[in-house]
Amino acid sequence: MALRCALAMLKPDAEGKEFIERIIKRLHALSYHMRTYFWLDFQQLNVIYRYKTEEYSHTAVNKFNVIPDSIPEWVFDFMPTVGGYFIGNVSPARMDFRWFALGNCVAILSSLATPEQSMAIMDLIEARWEELVGEMPLKIAYPALESHEWRIMTGCDPKNTRWSYHNGGSWPVLLWLLTAACIKTGRPQIARKAIDLAETRLLKDGWPEYYDGKLGRFIGKQARKYQTWSIAGYLVAKMMLEDPSHLGMISLEEDKQLKPMIRRSSSWTC
Repeated sequence: MALRCALAMLKPDAEGKEFIERIIKRLHALSYHMRTYFWLDFQQLNVIYRYKTEEYSHTAVNKFNVIPDSIPEWVFDFMPTVGGYFIGNVSPARMDFRWFALGNCVAILSSLATPEQSMAIMDLIEARWEELVGEMPLKIAYPALESHEWRIMTGCDPKNTRWSYHNGGSWPVLLWLLTAACIKTGRPQIARKAIDLAETRLLKDGWPEYYDGKLGRFIGKQARKYQTWSIAGYLVAKMMLEDPSHLGMISLEEDKQLKPMIRRSSSWTC
């Protein structure tokens, strides 16, 4: 998103031309890398599940030497046959398979996600509504980190106990991002359903910062009330549904010229 916005602002003069060329080159590489290695759906999960390790040549399919046994059990039950999402991180030997709402919504709005991937993200939200939306839109991450892992990953912030705050908490402010992504993918009914859900509680609960619990049933233990961004997120979502043309202020359409030619290695057989 930042690179494409910078590209739109640069003038193609002597000074700007060099930066434009460098940005285009970076965009090709970055979009290819993200769309190829950070994307997960049922088919790709099957591929990772059958990865061979210790592949080191340019023909390697398992580029990051991910160990299949490192796939957490929850992923197999969570992944529907239709739908997909961008995972949290890819690093040597393992992947962070968690769902992050903000990253996936921005991937749609920036057109980092292809049209097919964008629709698959929406399919996933519909298929896993209880887990990702629950009783209060929207779960910031799924699933929550358990036991001592959350202390290691979040710096022991006491708000980040499981299903709370940034560790699987539900944040009303994310409602506008979900709505924008829904409008862009032609699925406004998903946003309308989430907004209807939020309207049953937000005003009554005093516009809290976040909600706790696996389904977002409880006002966060340390959530501040009458949060400006909780109110603003709801209002922006409503305004965009009423007038979808507002989407143009925060969304970038796919740039066909920047669309990379995605090629697999020569050993790819799927």
